[in-house]
Amino acid sequence: MKKAFKNVAIIGKYNASEMRDSILEMCTFLASEQVTVFLETATASHCNLSGFATLGMDEIGEKVDLAVVLGGDGTMLSVARKLADSHIPLIGVNQGRVGFLTDINSANMLDDMRHLLAGDYTTEERILLNATVFRDGQQIMTGRAMNDVVINKAGMSRLIELEVNIDGQFVHRQRSDGLILATPTGTTAYALSAGGPILHPTLDAITLVPICPHTLSNRPIAIHSNSKVEITLVHGDDAGVHLDGHLQLALLAGDQLLVQRDEKTVSLLHPIGHSHYDMLRQKLNWG
Repeated sequence: MKKAFKNVAIIGKYNASEMRDSILEMCTFLASEQVTVFLETATASHCNLSGFATLGMDEIGEKVDLAVVLGGDGTMLSVARKLADSHIPLIGVNQGRVGFLTDINSANMLDDMRHLLAGDYTTEERILLNATVFRDGQQIMTGRAMNDVVINKAGMSRLIELEVNIDGQFVHRQRSDGLILATPTGTTAYALSAGGPILHPTLDAITLVPICPHTLSNRPIAIHSNSKVEITLVHGDDAGVHLDGHLQLALLAGDQLLVQRDEKTVSLLHPIGHSHYDMLRQKLNWG
C-alpha cells in the first residue's frame, strides 16, 4: 500500500513573493484535504503568509513525511541537498522556466496533488554526488551535488590542466576550460550544453564531460556510479570547484578533487502516467 501523507511541508523558491497566490492556494487545498500543513519559515516570511505553522529547513526532515517544492529546478536542487539526510519524498511544482525536476504544471497542481495524496504516484530515486577537496593531504572541503560537480577556470583565464584517475587507474591529462561530472539528473543541465549525453535518471552512472577541450578527441564518457574519480589540478589560474552551479572553493595547483556517489539518494514523486521521454520531448522541443 502506498504511503499516506499526513504532514506536508510547503517550500517556495528564495524570495518567492511573486508566488504568494500559488503557495496560499496549495496550503489551503491541503488543509481542506485534512493534511497538516507546515510552511517553510523563509517561504512564509517572503510571502507574508500567516495562519499556518512554520518550520525551518533543519526541522522539516524530522516532522513531515512529504515536501512540496514550488519553484524551478534551482529551488528543487537546493531543497534536495538540504533534506537528503532525512530522505523525505519531494514533489516539484514548476514555477520556473524549463523544469526538468519540477514536473507538475502549476495550472494542474491541485488535481495532481489530489491523486498523489490518494496514493496514485510513482517513486523515482535519484543519486547524489559527494565531492571532497584535498590540499597537501588535508581535507579542506566536502559537499553534495544533485546535478553536477564542476572544476573549471574563471572568465577569460588560460586553459587549465587536469589529471583524471578512475578507480585508481590513470585515464588522461586534459587541457580544457574544465570538466563536468554529472549525475543522470544533471545530464539535462550544464553537461548537456557542453555536449554530453542524456542519461535516463534511474541509471547507475556518472558522466564525465570536458568543457571546450584543447584536444578534440577528449570526449564525454559514462562510468558506473560506484566509481571513484580523482582529479588533480596540475596547472591553472583562477580555477574553482562548483556544486550544482555554486562556487565552493578556489583551487590551487596540486589540489585533488575526489568525486563519488553519495550514500544518500533523493526520492521524487511523479503523477501516474509521468514519462521521462514525454518530458524530454516537451522541454527540448523534439518533434
